[in-house]
Amino acid sequence: MTHASHHLTLADIARHLGVTFEGDAALPIRGLATLKEATSDQVAFLTNRAYLKDLATTQAAAVLLHPEHGKSCPVPKLEMENPYLGYAKLSQLFDPLPARDKAGIHPTAVVADSVTLGEGVSIQAHAVVEAGVTLGDHVVVGAGSVVGADSVIGENTRLHANVTVCHGVIIGKRVILQSGCVIGGDGFGFAHDGEGWHKIAQLGGVVLGDNVEVGSCSSIDRGALGDTLIGDDVKIDSQVQIAHNVTIGAHSALAGCVGIAGSTKVGKHCMLGGGVGLSGHLTICDGVQVTGMSLVTNSIHTPGVYSSGTGAMSNSQWRKNAVRFKQLDDIAKRLSRLEKTTRDA
Repeated sequence: MTHASHHLTLADIARHLGVTFEGDAALPIRGLATLKEATSDQVAFLTNRAYLKDLATTQAAAVLLHPEHGKSCPVPKLEMENPYLGYAKLSQLFDPLPARDKAGIHPTAVVADSVTLGEGVSIQAHAVVEAGVTLGDHVVVGAGSVVGADSVIGENTRLHANVTVCHGVIIGKRVILQSGCVIGGDGFGFAHDGEGWHKIAQLGGVVLGDNVEVGSCSSIDRGALGDTLIGDDVKIDSQVQIAHNVTIGAHSALAGCVGIAGSTKVGKHCMLGGGVGLSGHLTICDGVQVTGMSLVTNSIHTPGVYSSGTGAMSNSQWRKNAVRFKQLDDIAKRLSRLEKTTRDA
């Protein structure tokens, strides 16, 4: 449940969504809630048919829904073809976080003299901003965050608490970095001499486009020579690992625990489900969706949905299948011989 720091009317809500409605235009709206929990000063939403059962009894001031469900709505309705998108837009109106931001530098923050600050920048308690950094207008550097030397951060970007942006990183406008993420750490580069490992200095950087979001405790490594590139509007969930010199095209989305090995290129409008792994030096074309827990070891050149692995089953069934899996090569050879015998007969 969410509440706005200021009161909006039903007319304000409809205007923000660009929809018409029937009802009291001056009705105050103080928040959003589910169909089941909403009260008479809150807007509810129906984006999943599983909750259609709650529509008839909702006490909401109004309901945001698809036109196909409008006739069943007992309260004023806000009809949209994509009500989930409408819900996303409304949620921004009731987000209390921006109201807590105060422009200025907290006395416990450490900010180098050579830092360039835009208007309305907020640098919060115990943050560190190193030499040569440029922060655009209305950037928020959360408590305990570190911005490394010579990095550039675009306007209206927010670093939540305890974010690390390493040296020489370029971040676009309206980017959100969730707590604990590390942008520009060293890539996993080592050379082996037969006995031990020798570290390869990572000389590249990281470039994040506009409107990117990176989830908590995710890592985007700097390039070994060139930069690791994340395109505009890419959404990255928590606990994702992106290795050095990876490129991710605009508008792609990566769910939790995705791992991408070095120098792989992911196209635009791709979606990688939770736990997906991509091997290194691959090319994934635009418009590819890889379902959860899949391992991709070869490049993909045709758009579509790809999967690997098997879903969960009873242990007894899995044990039987595991035995058969070991027999596949022998079965394939026997089948090949049988086919040849049949052709020769």
